[in-house]
Amino acid sequence: MQLIHEENRIYGNNADGKLVAEITFPEISDGIVVIDHTFVDNSLRGQGVAGQLVQAAAEDLRSSKRKARLTCSYAVAWFSRHPEYADLLLAEE
Repeated sequence: MQLIHEENRIYGNNADGKLVAEITFPEISDGIVVIDHTFVDNSLRGQGVAGQLVQAAAEDLRSSKRKARLTCSYAVAWFSRHPEYADLLLAEE
């Protein structure tokens, strides 16, 4: 599956054009996004697709020099397992 990058959204469709994977990270202020949603269709579960989505979003944030706040539980877990991306997280207040 090819991941499609849009502003503040990365997603993938299956061969029929159905949405089967998505991560959204809307901008909440200048240079700050909130990773608020990760979705993977049941047909792709257990194949590492959610991790690919979060990593793609992290790379997007890094290249655009933005920081993230996390409200998606999967993203929280992913970032805790990947400390090499900790610099992208907004410091807790």
